[in-house]
Amino acid sequence: MERFILKKLLKWKNSPYRKPLILQGVRQVGKTWILKEFGRRCYENVAYFNFDEHEEFRQFFETTKNVSRILQNLMLASGQKIAPEKTLIIFDEVQDCPNVINSLKYFCENAPEYHIASAGSLLGIALAKPSSFPVGKVSFMQLDPMTFSEFLIANGDENLADFLKSTSSIEPIPAAFFNPLYEKLKMYYVAGGMPEAVRRWTELRDVAGIEEALSDIIGAYERDFAKHPGVSEYPKISLIWKSVPSQLARENKKFLYRVVKNGARAREYEDALEWLKDARLVHKIYRSTAPRLPIAAYDDLSAFKIYLTDVGLLRRLSNLAPTAFGEGNRLFTEFKGALTENFVLESLITQFEVVPRYWSQTNPPYEVDFLIQRENDIFPVEVKSEAHTAGKSLRKFRELFPDLVKLRVRFSLDNLKLDDDVLNIPLFMADETDRLIGLALDRKCCGCNVPNPS
Repeated sequence: MERFILKKLLKWKNSPYRKPLILQGVRQVGKTWILKEFGRRCYENVAYFNFDEHEEFRQFFETTKNVSRILQNLMLASGQKIAPEKTLIIFDEVQDCPNVINSLKYFCENAPEYHIASAGSLLGIALAKPSSFPVGKVSFMQLDPMTFSEFLIANGDENLADFLKSTSSIEPIPAAFFNPLYEKLKMYYVAGGMPEAVRRWTELRDVAGIEEALSDIIGAYERDFAKHPGVSEYPKISLIWKSVPSQLARENKKFLYRVVKNGARAREYEDALEWLKDARLVHKIYRSTAPRLPIAAYDDLSAFKIYLTDVGLLRRLSNLAPTAFGEGNRLFTEFKGALTENFVLESLITQFEVVPRYWSQTNPPYEVDFLIQRENDIFPVEVKSEAHTAGKSLRKFRELFPDLVKLRVRFSLDNLKLDDDVLNIPLFMADETDRLIGLALDRKCCGCNVPNPS
């Protein structure tokens, strides 16, 4: 499988300011595989240390902070060769090893010639705990589920992925590409982006295997609920997790604690929700009161929506059968288009540095699904799960903030087009959002002969 993060890892390798790397991501998203593959492609050899499989390796970090001594002990115990610049050192399953994590500071300060990458299950939880953390001495990188573009490549559809990447103007996509991309996207909704589920489909064309893989992943996550947090938090985490499909099935997708459990209150469940967020199992999207900068200053911390880390996991957790693949647009429209919103959010998160927000008002009710920050501009985003849909909320947003909106964005099953200041992006082009916004802004500015500052 070709993962785009390999380019970021290569940039990290060649950086003169390289620091030890911490690779974060949910369980079974492919962290270990990608680090080993990166080492195979870009280094003479790989020295791999798994601190869950070999707990005895932990003691080398408990008795000393001298990196030369640590490396000598690791080489002698494992029989693996470690050479500066030529070896990628992988520390895996470090979530329960604070001394290993803390040692990265001394590798950064005293042995920068060694290339070290660390990973672990639920590492976000471990890093959120107060501890002796090497602040400023490590670099972070996030590995998310496979994007639709990566799915296409894994599925043998490089031509379709290349076409999406090569689109250089805002004009309708020819039917020869539009129709197969539409069908491939439905399959992506079924499989999602977890590598094992994708492998079951791309290698074996096994839909039952997809269901088994996703069920196994969900089961592993649910076992983690009981393993890591305090015993009292386990049932709360589980209830929130299982409530996500119900939360997203509502017309107003604002998270409600009473949907988790009748009579539930925020103060009782907010720690459990934070655990899921730190584990990257859910994305927490705050309501914004206005499209102004800094965007975090306008967060309404009492109102937010949550989505799952992967659209395939959401479909499986919702018990929506893969047979919906053959039922027209059902996968896109099922339970108020929640799968579609989840898919679009996943794509936006990988492209923009700032986590998206959403905007809403009551009396009368209007809601813009997402607000994205691109450089110093904020763009309202509406997600439609069908074609030929009008967006009253986008119009209202423009009326309320006429001087703050350069462009409005809509995702739908309509073709690619720029209609006045509304950019319609076909759902299967979500991975190209950043670039398409740039093309649309260039076109708008050229049309009015005003230079585009971006």
